[in-house]
Amino acid sequence: MDPAWASAFLAEHDLPPAYGRTLDEVAGALAARFAAETEARRTPLLVGLCGPQASGKSTLAAALAGLLQAQGLTVAVLSIDDLYLSHAARERLGAEVHPLLATRGPPGTHDVALGLRLMDDLAEGRPTALPRFDKARDDLAPTHAWPTTPARVDVVLFEGWCVGARPQRAEALAAPVNDLEAQRDADGLWRRYINDRLAGPYQALFRRIDLLILLQAPGFDVVAAWRQEQERKLRARLAAEGADLGRSMNDDEVLAFIQLYERLTTHILATMPTYADAVIPMTAERTMKPPRWGPRPRPNF
Repeated sequence: MDPAWASAFLAEHDLPPAYGRTLDEVAGALAARFAAETEARRTPLLVGLCGPQASGKSTLAAALAGLLQAQGLTVAVLSIDDLYLSHAARERLGAEVHPLLATRGPPGTHDVALGLRLMDDLAEGRPTALPRFDKARDDLAPTHAWPTTPARVDVVLFEGWCVGARPQRAEALAAPVNDLEAQRDADGLWRRYINDRLAGPYQALFRRIDLLILLQAPGFDVVAAWRQEQERKLRARLAAEGADLGRSMNDDEVLAFIQLYERLTTHILATMPTYADAVIPMTAERTMKPPRWGPRPRPNF
């Protein structure tokens, strides 16, 4: 790895020097594998990068893109967050199916059909406008703000907190896992809808993935702390800029918000290590360890 590139990356992303080890042992190892996988391929290598909220997926994806581009490969990066349904579409879901579906996050709140069209366009070598979601507006960014890929893409990095997830068994949905489910989804309609969507349209999208990588947090409890830290940094930046703090959450609001993600995140951490192509163990301090590679069985549901 070029030391100058690594130093520039750390500075650009405001990362501590210790992250240099992650660049070498994790990003470097993954990039080498991905580059090898692209040889003799006629379509882009689609890499799924799954990890809980605030686990560092976006930063790792940026590092991978830089390392692959340094090898002469063309890379497209897409987050599942950029596939969220519009605010208006989610409002309709909330009115017609369940109020919780108005809030972006779990399966059922993404435009899976758009994701499939994007993957088709990339596979067929067409320049592709990649959507971008504006979280401050809680809506899609204007299409003129969407970056367009070149005609030929070698690697697509598709990252997100539930990328590659498989549905739960029906009996696992019976009991609520937190206060939000107990109080706002007492009959289980919301969680059954999420699971049904995950079992159907989302699997059609996730089956496109060639290599699935999991950032494995030690448990959901640390995810709450990571997300709170992330929001504190955002609030500090907004305060320094004199911006509206309403664009961020305080610690209590974070704890309430992440309940939307608790069920599926816990399920992913328990099951995905058995079928992911590589697992990257993480410590409570968000240190990533070198990837562990293994075979990836196909879905059997």
